[in-house]
Amino acid sequence: MTVIELIEQAAERLTQAQVAFGHGTTNAFDEAAWLVLWRLGHPLDALDEVADTAVIEAQRDEALALIDERIRTRKPAAYLTRQAWLQGVPFYVDERVIVPRSFIAEVLADGSIDAWLSDQTHRVLDLCTGNGSLAVLAAMAYPDVVVDAVDISDEALAVARINVDQHGLADRITLLHSDGLQAVHGPYDLILCNPPYVNADSMKKLPAEYQAEPELALASGEDGMDFTRALFAALRAEPDRYLGPDAVLVLEIGNERPNFERAFPDLPVTWLETTSGADQLLLITRDALLLESA
Repeated sequence: MTVIELIEQAAERLTQAQVAFGHGTTNAFDEAAWLVLWRLGHPLDALDEVADTAVIEAQRDEALALIDERIRTRKPAAYLTRQAWLQGVPFYVDERVIVPRSFIAEVLADGSIDAWLSDQTHRVLDLCTGNGSLAVLAAMAYPDVVVDAVDISDEALAVARINVDQHGLADRITLLHSDGLQAVHGPYDLILCNPPYVNADSMKKLPAEYQAEPELALASGEDGMDFTRALFAALRAEPDRYLGPDAVLVLEIGNERPNFERAFPDLPVTWLETTSGADQLLLITRDALLLESA
């Protein structure tokens, strides 16, 4: 048996088991390739080079045992491998945090928000940092900024510490425990936020793979907007504490655009294009946020 034949066999098992994807892969073949290559000790981008490599029986059994564990536990593959990738950058991950998959990573990498930034963009806040991946990517994208990475979960911050240290960014990323904005030290020029935003009905219907993640990082009330309402209220109550003169907020809302627009019908926002389309990620300027509240 070769590596590619083993991956195809593993993909068939995943398909028959009807596992759910969305934590780094979107289909059975890619998920099988990830798990098989990882178990065999090959780089995840080396499939073409190793596809025809022979696999001995013991290796096959180990790889298929991992596939069976994926099926049996319904845990995302990232929890089994303890690694996830975002924009080609590796991050440690475990059950203390959601698997990083934010579309904010795309706009940091492709520079599509740079038009709203300037040489005066020095301080960045990554609110709801989780495993710290967006804070790390922001520090990589903008070498002159410092980042405060904030989360309400001490367990999440422990994971973020691993990633900040592994990428050698402890001198530019400060980890803070805070319930929303309560303990942050602004003002900031750029706020990144991938908050809890899943509505109550959707939470009840989530596949087991998503239910394996911390509910605190997913659920946000009946319409998914509870955290966002509190965030906007705090920013408007003390704008000079949190927002620099030309500050912008980049906010992810997943599939909740209808609920967002019902909750904030008069708020002027810019919807940002990502690989998911233009309805999951938005940008709000300080002026727009405060104008709408006037």
